[in-house]
Amino acid sequence: MAAKIDPPYLRIVAEIRRRITDGELSPGDRVPSTRQIAGEWKVALATATKALTTLRQEGLVQAQPRAGTVVASPEPGHARAPRRMTPQLDHELTRERVVRAAIGIADAEGLAALSMRGVAARLGVATMSPYRYVNSKDELILLMADAVFGEESYPAVAPSGWRARLELGGRTLWVLHRRHPWLAQISPLTRPLMLPNLMVHAEWALSALDGHGLDPTTILDLHVLFYSYIESIAVHLEREAQAEAVTGLSDDQWMDTQAPALAAMTASGDYPTFARIIGALDHGYDLHLDKLFELGLNQMLDGLAVLIEGRPTCQATPVTLA
Repeated sequence: MAAKIDPPYLRIVAEIRRRITDGELSPGDRVPSTRQIAGEWKVALATATKALTTLRQEGLVQAQPRAGTVVASPEPGHARAPRRMTPQLDHELTRERVVRAAIGIADAEGLAALSMRGVAARLGVATMSPYRYVNSKDELILLMADAVFGEESYPAVAPSGWRARLELGGRTLWVLHRRHPWLAQISPLTRPLMLPNLMVHAEWALSALDGHGLDPTTILDLHVLFYSYIESIAVHLEREAQAEAVTGLSDDQWMDTQAPALAAMTASGDYPTFARIIGALDHGYDLHLDKLFELGLNQMLDGLAVLIEGRPTCQATPVTLA
């Protein structure tokens, strides 16, 4: 009688479990992502997702937003041992749970790793169960976006002045995009999303621009520019995480690999302005997206002041939202 062969996902689970048990992977170390597992074991992304879900259910790994999946720390006083979780019963599912599971996958592994199979695996239900609540992956992504846009709201009494209102609106949207980097990836600017919770943010910005003598087309154009500025910076949050996941290098480590090319460019004499500016820096140039966002936001609001008030206004003191 032929020996029973374990499904591919169980063989992957066994190997990663061995690496953890043998100390090849320590608590806090990143384990292979779904895409890396798929490449190493030549399996589908859904199979890779199921393997990671099983390891999470056993308590061996845990997902950390934007850090991916890492080895979990054992509870104090307890030796590490696999623990099995009872599979989620289909009748206990809700649309909200499906959406939240999908958001968890996108937050931890990026939008590219999201699949209906992966959501089912994360919830521990049959593959087709989420389809009883969501018709398709496209619909699921819209529900995810609407849910996260609803995580932040605005005060009943608005700050005085159009600039203070737009500053608050811009920073609120930045907080949401920072919390969920995939949010900037879901739709082109030319195909706006008709989502109730996104419209809350649009209403806030439009009401700040309204009533200053601008025609309706200009108001809408300015709102599109305002939102697209935030999105254009936020799109790099997901790209940054993806690049680190693929290369295994942090931004600083990657820049270190570029040092020879940078030195050659500055020494070539072909780019004198670049060489002079770089040479004037005491400790090099660190690109911080949060600082870049604040700089651009204030410059944009200064430009809007020319249209709204006919003159620049003083830059407001940056406010950091938690």
